[in-house]
Amino acid sequence: MRSGMVVAALIFSIALQSAASAETPSSYEGRLLFNSYCLLCHGPDGKGGGPLARKMEVEPADLTRTIRTRSDVALKKIISGEGRQFISGRDRHNIISDAMPEWKDVFSDEEIASLIAYLRFLNASKHPLMADPEKGHELYQKYCRACHGLDGEGDGVMTSLIDIEPMDHTNSLSMNEISNLEMIRVIKNGKGDYMPGWKDIISDEDVKALVSYIRLLSH
Repeated sequence: MRSGMVVAALIFSIALQSAASAETPSSYEGRLLFNSYCLLCHGPDGKGGGPLARKMEVEPADLTRTIRTRSDVALKKIISGEGRQFISGRDRHNIISDAMPEWKDVFSDEEIASLIAYLRFLNASKHPLMADPEKGHELYQKYCRACHGLDGEGDGVMTSLIDIEPMDHTNSLSMNEISNLEMIRVIKNGKGDYMPGWKDIISDEDVKALVSYIRLLSH
């Protein structure tokens, strides 16, 4: 009877994590959207040097600078094309450029929020992505989720079974203080009594991919 209650509690915990994931803007999802729709003009680093921009002879905004001075509300208006031009007050989309498409019929509100989260990452993160975060996402769900949780908040199902407090990978302040090299070391060699070392299970390149995904969790 007791074991059945434990199993039911774990299933309920996983369901809550899945629901929370659907509501949380993810810079990981935002990166996927950016690479599909924005990179051609704004470039892989968001600074405006994309290959399509050069063909069109336009100068897209440096998003790493634009992001610093605008709120999420303003950015949503720019991306969707539903905002007023700030200077003239006319209903136009070209707050940044006439060549900027209107995405209101392409992106959902949740997708725009995720895209903004990724733009915030491009501006705020001290640490570059080292490898493919998509591969890192797969590895995180396979090896890290049980303790660190579905979204990296340190609330995995193992915390219901043993007295552990895994690191919250969504905390941008604390995560920004940890270098990529230090994170690699901890993943490979472990830390403390409960964080295992994965060097005999995960390849060096996959560890870099995992670090890259974790970086996106903190924005």
